[in-house]
Amino acid sequence: MEIILKEDIIGLGFKNDIVNVKSGYGRNYLIPQGKGVIASPMAKKILAENLKQQAHKLAAQKAAAEEKAAQLNGVALEIAAKVSATGQLYGSVGAAQVADELVKLGKDVDRKIVTMKEAKKVGEYVALVHFHKEVTVEVPVTVVAENAAELKAAADAEEAIKAAAEARTAAAKAAEAEAEQAEEAVEAEAAPAEEEAPAEA
Repeated sequence: MEIILKEDIIGLGFKNDIVNVKSGYGRNYLIPQGKGVIASPMAKKILAENLKQQAHKLAAQKAAAEEKAAQLNGVALEIAAKVSATGQLYGSVGAAQVADELVKLGKDVDRKIVTMKEAKKVGEYVALVHFHKEVTVEVPVTVVAENAAELKAAADAEEAIKAAAEARTAAAKAAEAEAEQAEEAVEAEAAPAEEEAPAEA
């Protein structure tokens, strides 16, 4: 069914967009919640008239969105999160954390307009900030280990234990080889003495 949206719904459309949705979603959620109305011929006609009258206002809204978007030029975020030894995050980093970080930087961003694939590991990601149907900004997001020093210390300790075990194994093999050489030397000395012994009459 066709619905005229009454407000922005990220992933579906923006206010005054005409979108196709499943009947159940439209009738049971969008319309009762006041988020949309059925796009009847009359509703479409009214919408077209309203848009015509609101052209100036809409242009102003777009200009305001572009102004906000310009504030994010060159902005890149680094978000620290608790990470396990395998590099997996305890939990995840998503749009809410990105929005919070942007607000901390003094940027006017509502978390509802931010989308990002949830980060489950450390690495590089991209968040999208949808200021307007025609104004979207990409924000690079780097997720780093909050407990990097802790993880490094654990890895170093593991490496040291491994190195010590290898050193013990090497020392044991060297001692074993030395013992074998000493034994062979003793046998080699004893052999000529046996050969020289006089035969009994």
